[in-house]
Amino acid sequence: MADELPLTGLKVLDLSRVLAGPYCTMNLADLGAEVIKVERPGVGDETRSWGPPDQAGVSSYFLSINRNKRSIAVDLSTERGRDLIKALASDADVVIENFKVGGAAGMGLGYGDLKGANPRLVYCAISGFGSAREPADRPGYDLIVQAESGLMSITGSPDGPPNRVGVALVDVLTGQQAAIGILSALHERERTGKGQMLEVSLLDASIASLVNIAQNALATGEDPPRIGPAHPSIVPYQLFEASDGHLMVAAANDPAFERLCGAMELDDLSSDVRFATNHSRVENREELVPKLAARFRERRVEEWLGVLGEQKIPCGKVRGVHDAIVAAAEAGDPVTVEVEVESDLGAREQIQLIRQPIRFISDRSEPRLDPPPRLGEHTVEVLTELGLSSEEMADLVESGVVAAPEVN
Repeated sequence: MADELPLTGLKVLDLSRVLAGPYCTMNLADLGAEVIKVERPGVGDETRSWGPPDQAGVSSYFLSINRNKRSIAVDLSTERGRDLIKALASDADVVIENFKVGGAAGMGLGYGDLKGANPRLVYCAISGFGSAREPADRPGYDLIVQAESGLMSITGSPDGPPNRVGVALVDVLTGQQAAIGILSALHERERTGKGQMLEVSLLDASIASLVNIAQNALATGEDPPRIGPAHPSIVPYQLFEASDGHLMVAAANDPAFERLCGAMELDDLSSDVRFATNHSRVENREELVPKLAARFRERRVEEWLGVLGEQKIPCGKVRGVHDAIVAAAEAGDPVTVEVEVESDLGAREQIQLIRQPIRFISDRSEPRLDPPPRLGEHTVEVLTELGLSSEEMADLVESGVVAAPEVN
């Protein structure tokens, strides 16, 4: 049907926590997949408590990456709890986990444990450094991998220390790569009828994301320098300070540089042999950039955006995050959607979430939007679908194997 989303009918069992795995499964859920999020009774995903800020008693962190999912609270330290997960996995298309390497297998929930009952299962394991590197059980966090992958070494000003990127970007990139891998394995399953296991590590995802910078390192055999908000191979392609703020300018080719000089009334620079080509501008960066910077400081950001925009020179104002969200809406296409959230304590609040960025232009409905779930909100619903009776459900709750707000 035209109003069905692309992944409608896909069932995902999500054993992951924090960011990379949940971000992956949220993207799958936004596109129609049924995602069952497995959490620890009483505690849940750690990010539920990663605040402030909080909204409706739930951390903004958790809200940002867990919409469109059903939450069940199951104690995986118990044999009965693990048996429930095995039963759910036997009917799932995808299982995703981010335990330490070997952790899932140690509980009897590894790919080798589950594929016998479900040969079509696609199993995705996310780890910090991958199973082939020693020590295999090394824990991986975005901050540590930003340091270990070289990303931090190229972030920050030339005369300052290395800096982390202002968001857990490695986790986000890993989640995206995991989604790509899962969809690829599902596509292959259509041909072969068989599932498979795939692995994505934060380290591999981060190094791969360095693209041309990593290739430059291979080409030179040296660590690329830290050059701040500029480009190593294009000039001018960087941050400039105006009289009232900052803007980014990207004169990415010689004609654009000539137009830039004309707009700034610096035609002598475009005729200077030292700056005639991008190659020469990169070599003479230290002579050119201060001349441009001095002129940019003479006028306001909005004035420069108007002047450069008339000449079709790519440029943009450096905005704060909230300012960027507001500006997108004012331009006619909001990046937010509204949803009502209910906390575990029953508080309700209408909040905004950042929307799924993929837009289906033809014959598709908008991605669905169910609020991020309360801890264990769907335990009874999901386990009833599994075939458990009300008596069995009550016994599991009483014994602490599962937690279910509807029963407590």
